[in-house]
Amino acid sequence: MKIRKMTPTDWEAVATIYAEGIATGFATFEKDVPSYKDWDTAHMKTCRLVAIEGDQILGWAALSPVSSRCVYGGVGEVSVYISTESRGRGTGKALLNALITESEAAGLWTIQSGIFPENKGSIKLHENTGFRFIGKRERVGKLDGIWKDNLLFERRSQLIGVD
Repeated sequence: MKIRKMTPTDWEAVATIYAEGIATGFATFEKDVPSYKDWDTAHMKTCRLVAIEGDQILGWAALSPVSSRCVYGGVGEVSVYISTESRGRGTGKALLNALITESEAAGLWTIQSGIFPENKGSIKLHENTGFRFIGKRERVGKLDGIWKDNLLFERRSQLIGVD
């Protein structure tokens, strides 16, 4: 397995993996995969990665800005999605570790994730890559008419923003 920068030509595979995550019912509040244009607009231009094996994309990771305010310019929101057949093989850990490296190279001092409590795999992945649990937002939004909690995890850089 290799990790490389995501390109626009990866979108079809990325969108398929995103749809698999949406179908679980515990990966995102999103109900539909956006167009590439909308996805591209919502995510940082840097810090977009795919895990590949041969010519198959196994998963992807990207960052979204948490705010348009300049004081939050060094904070990114994590998205990491692994194809159904690639889960449990270390793909997520490889992607998230590479995303951490990319985020620091881009000058980010904090990356954070909001995770549904029932997404045990994502919770474990974040804990195993240096994220810490910082709190729980109760009933923060509805998915299919059901209120959902969101667990907040963050990883502070040991290199950026330490002065």
